Amino acid sequence: MHSTVEQLFTVLNKTAEILQEELSCTYLEAAAKTGENLFQGKILQSELSELSSRRLEKEYKEIQLDRFVNEEIRKAFQLVILKGMKNSAQPNHQMTPDAVGLFISYLVTKLTRHERNISVLDPAIGSGNLLTTVLNQNNSKEITSFGVDIDDLLLKLAYVSANLQRHSIQLFNQDSLEQLYVDPVDLVLSDLPVGYYPNDSGAEKFDLRSESGHSYAHHLFIEQSMNHTKEGGYLLFLIPNSLFSSEQAPKLNQFIKERAFIQGLIQLPLSLFANEKAAKSIFILQKKGEQVVAPNQAILVNLPKFSNKEAMKNIIDQIDAWFKAEKNGQKSVRI
Repeated sequence: MHSTVEQLFTVLNKTAEILQEELSCTYLEAAAKTGENLFQGKILQSELSELSSRRLEKEYKEIQLDRFVNEEIRKAFQLVILKGMKNSAQPNHQMTPDAVGLFISYLVTKLTRHERNISVLDPAIGSGNLLTTVLNQNNSKEITSFGVDIDDLLLKLAYVSANLQRHSIQLFNQDSLEQLYVDPVDLVLSDLPVGYYPNDSGAEKFDLRSESGHSYAHHLFIEQSMNHTKEGGYLLFLIPNSLFSSEQAPKLNQFIKERAFIQGLIQLPLSLFANEKAAKSIFILQKKGEQVVAPNQAILVNLPKFSNKEAMKNIIDQIDAWFKAEKNGQKSVRI
């Protein structure tokens, strides 16, 4: 008996392969096209042969989207994208691991627990997997969402994924470090693109630009995100563990100290990453404002393997206790 996720993945995969062959495009481009067909309830590619159209219709009839919950749709479409990314030479075609997305969703739930309506921005949305994971796990809230990415194919996949999951996300296909037409939001979340920003003149407007040579894109993304966060709003970043040990780190430290309070630094299990140099942490900031006070202490924790349920439950309990203590203004126990 196939699971619902497998059933949907099978149809998306088969139809993407048909479109890939017929249209001589990449698998990821075909994935976007088949997802759009499924959402629109019709085949949008008029140039297809009659045989291919009939094959697609036969596959699509197997699926009734309204019988799937959002998480099933997200996971099935994610599997299709992951398959396409394996064959892609693009280094920026990477996806945030599912377990990490779910843990970030839990943190978002805790940080925004008193809010019914929030606005969220992902300035490096990619294929939209992280943002839609958070939206699915916080579906009791009214969330206004924005996503930005310079990669038009990834943004197309984000658009299709959001449509299939019935999420309204305003998407912008542009360099995220240019001027954004997004008002400040309650929450920024992002798996930060790591590396150098090639546009030296574009970096000039940032405080965190490098004095010589290229600036770090991930530093500029932090500053851009801070500029688009409301006073008292939160920022959750996936950062490289080396963020605070680079030659440009002192400037970043000073910037953060002036503009925000550090709420937490959560190191992800090394087993999630191909090697230690690729390891990441979740960095939680709160932008300063008139009514905003620093936490008694930040959450500082090394997560165990996500598969270690007992150890994870223990950490979650401690983080829950931290939020409760901070709410009551108590001195909380270090995790």
